[in-house]
Amino acid sequence: MYIKRYALTAFIFILFIGWYVYAFVTQESMGLRFLGIELPSLSIALWIVVPLIFLALASAFHMFFYSFIGTLKLRKYEKDYEKLIDALVDAYLGKTSNDPKYKTPRYQLLGSLVADTQLIPSDTLTASISDPKIANVLKAIAAVKNGEVADLKKYALANNNPLVIQNHKNRYDKGELNCEEILSHPAKYDVEVARYAYVDFVKTAPMYAIEKYKTYLTKEALFAILARVNADKETLEVSNETLVSLILTLELNAKEYIAVSSALAAHMVPEKRIKLFEMLSEKKEEAMQGYLYTLFDLEMLAPADDILENSQSDEFLNFKSYRALKECNKNFNINLFI
Repeated sequence: MYIKRYALTAFIFILFIGWYVYAFVTQESMGLRFLGIELPSLSIALWIVVPLIFLALASAFHMFFYSFIGTLKLRKYEKDYEKLIDALVDAYLGKTSNDPKYKTPRYQLLGSLVADTQLIPSDTLTASISDPKIANVLKAIAAVKNGEVADLKKYALANNNPLVIQNHKNRYDKGELNCEEILSHPAKYDVEVARYAYVDFVKTAPMYAIEKYKTYLTKEALFAILARVNADKETLEVSNETLVSLILTLELNAKEYIAVSSALAAHMVPEKRIKLFEMLSEKKEEAMQGYLYTLFDLEMLAPADDILENSQSDEFLNFKSYRALKECNKNFNINLFI
């Protein structure tokens, strides 16, 4: 743009100088010898104009050269800016950066900071962002956080990406995915999504299907299964061996084994419940508290006394306290001691 203005101005200036010399100074002609060569005779005005033309051309070339150099530098900044935008997008998406190589020191510094940073956008940030690439990402993130479904395929995120996991959960909640589709495609959906769907799956599925996908068993799913054992609705008839296999899939603590016994108390036959915890206590030391709870809850005092008598002095102190009160004819709810 400026070179064009300069060229036009220089052209007008040179014409003016040539016209002025020719019109007001002299109209004579003269010949010159240059490097032993006799040059043709030309108007003096033209001889004055020729150096000006060369000077203008040299100046224009100088301006063009440095303008070109500036354009190359500007292009480096523009490319680095685009790389930084992509790095920011990756940081917002929780995506591993491909460590782009920046060509300018300032963007190299910013890129290094962004590459090792996890960005969490605020709820009001989207409205103030003018860059469409970042704005679209922020809108997608906000949609997923609000329980909506976003199109994340174009970002090529891994299945274990937290945003993808939540988006799959949102799709499941909205009925776009069903339990069987998620559970039967382990490579397509993260294990967290499968466990999320499995909790609902076990509430109605038959026992063989529950066992088929028991690798996704969680404590929440386990208690959903226990609630169905001999229940009035969605009843599950299941053997103790099967229940033991399910329960031992998880690492439960003593309080959780007590909770398992409590969950089975409403519908399970007492003899079967006792046998279940007898089997569990033989395999897991933590299950002994659940066994003792079951015995005291069912008023099976004799076998509970045998266990307590054969225990260490610092073991099962809560149940020993409960037994001592029972011996003094003090009746308390066993749940007060767990």
